[in-house]
Amino acid sequence: MRRLRYVALGDSLTEGVGDPVAGGWRGWAALLAAGLVAEGTEPAAEFRNLAVSGALTKDVLRTQLPAGLALRPDLVSVVVGVNDTLRRTFDIRTVAARLNEVYAATVGQGAVLLTACLPDPGTMLGLPGALAQPLARRQRAVNAVVHALSERHGALHLHAGEGDWVTDRAMWSADRLHPGERGHRQLAARSHALLAGHGIARGPAPSTEPCSPAPTRSASLWWLATAGTGWVARRCTDLLPQLLSLAADELRHAARGTSTRLDLHASAAVSSALAALAVGERREAA
Repeated sequence: MRRLRYVALGDSLTEGVGDPVAGGWRGWAALLAAGLVAEGTEPAAEFRNLAVSGALTKDVLRTQLPAGLALRPDLVSVVVGVNDTLRRTFDIRTVAARLNEVYAATVGQGAVLLTACLPDPGTMLGLPGALAQPLARRQRAVNAVVHALSERHGALHLHAGEGDWVTDRAMWSADRLHPGERGHRQLAARSHALLAGHGIARGPAPSTEPCSPAPTRSASLWWLATAGTGWVARRCTDLLPQLLSLAADELRHAARGTSTRLDLHASAAVSSALAALAVGERREAA
């Protein structure tokens, strides 16, 4: 009997950062893979995690997708986009075009597609409002695109961008951007329930209870003072000048009472990006 093949594409979230095991990271996708087939009745699922920390949508499209499809998977998860929002080159139309191509190629080969939306990084990092709002607006735009394209391509979509798990610190690792073991288990369990509801996951659901103790406060502070500082510094060289400009614009609109214009502009950009994809598809079909 041929094994069910599951390929995971994405960035550090899917790579498993925040859920350490001996020799590296585990993460929600690996936990999900263990519960895809019934115990004792079928061969275990064949799982390949191609996600890479720091990956952008262009990396998934250009590198991970071809490698993943070459494995002829039955199930493909694609969770990416947060890193795009943290770049000064962020453009929702480009992000939408890349995701559309990835989704289309995946379902076009006959694989089941699993997607998810995510919380915004500004809120998770606890940034001041003027700095957090531009990042939140970008992540909402990415989530809106993921929602729309998931529906268009018949993907199974996990709404993970909001809810109690986002504000529960016990779910998150010291860096505040990646789930800890408990958070990864939560994502795995919710993904399993979604797949089980469509007859795809037939094994036991992943436990939501962690096996390892949560990091101590001192360990979290040590991470923030060492590795965390480096993480912020690497992003600041690219994003900080633009983010400060966006924050100044945020403050100006707030002072004038016109902040809704920024939200409307972001919504219009999403609509334009999706409309451009529809026009392109009609031209290809003609």
